[in-house]
Amino acid sequence: MFYYTDTTINQLAVHRVGNKLRDEFYALSDAPLVLEDEQLTKLLTHYFLSPFAKVNEVYRLTHASGTLELNEVYHFSKSFFEGKLDFHSLGQQLCKHLFEASDHANIKGGELYVAHLNRLQLEGEEHDAIGIFKSESKEPFLKVSPIQSSFELGYEREAININKLDKGCVIVHTEEGEGYKVLAIDQTNRQQEAAYWKDGFLGVRIRNDDFHKTGNFLKVYKTFVDKGLDETFELERTDKIDLLNRSMDYFKEKDTFNAKEFEEEVLGNPQAAALFSDYRQQFETDHESPFGEQFDIAPGAVKKANATYKSVLKLDKNFHIYVHGKREYIEKGFDEEKGMSYYKVYFKEEH
Repeated sequence: MFYYTDTTINQLAVHRVGNKLRDEFYALSDAPLVLEDEQLTKLLTHYFLSPFAKVNEVYRLTHASGTLELNEVYHFSKSFFEGKLDFHSLGQQLCKHLFEASDHANIKGGELYVAHLNRLQLEGEEHDAIGIFKSESKEPFLKVSPIQSSFELGYEREAININKLDKGCVIVHTEEGEGYKVLAIDQTNRQQEAAYWKDGFLGVRIRNDDFHKTGNFLKVYKTFVDKGLDETFELERTDKIDLLNRSMDYFKEKDTFNAKEFEEEVLGNPQAAALFSDYRQQFETDHESPFGEQFDIAPGAVKKANATYKSVLKLDKNFHIYVHGKREYIEKGFDEEKGMSYYKVYFKEEH
């Protein structure tokens, strides 16, 4: 989904932003940094972008009024992409806006990095992007240096761990009219004050297009089959695999998802269908991402989800049985003499 192997940092600026409520101001740099050290550039690229490799959600920049231009990050980003705002002014404006959004006493001050990124790949396409990253946490690091026949031991009291980005955002230069494709992370904490990054500063909401609906629906359904059904039904692993296979077949064969049709053709049980309806509604509420009763199926999202749908029975360390369909052709039993369970598999031809 997200690849940064070929991504380059075209421009980079660093500013510092404090906590407005603690009378900590912001400090704007006079000019962008000049990156001439290749190793430093590689370390920065890793620090900024590696956390996004595990991110699944794609967001949009939004505004409560429905007018995108009123979202400050969208306005500044669009102006930069269109050549109406130079890079350094972009970083300064973003720093000022973040300062205004830092309106909780527990918000930590820190360095704000703004980067112009080239050749960043998202969902199979390569784009330019704007990266916005904030470092808040500092850690002591030891330094060992060889001196003649001995060593010198020193330390950095407040250094940045390049494997622990606190907050980050990547605004990908595509789908401008819909609020761009945006990746956003906040790894500091999940407390109320942390909402200022995604809500107060960025103003993002999870993208809810057909790709997102398809992928999330399959994810929710898989979790429901693996865990949600256990509260009401006693199902063997083969039954669960059959339910997963039927859902995947449905999404591969259909162009459009229909909730009622899915419940009848895949679940086939009114009680299970009612349980799943409650299960998916809880997800919709928690994530503010309604599926609706119908949506177009995105083949790319189906292909991605298919890799997580495991249709294999792992039997001790001796056998793996891959189940692709026809639940009635596999039976489970118990051999009293051997004191072991067994599976009986029916087939017509051996390949």
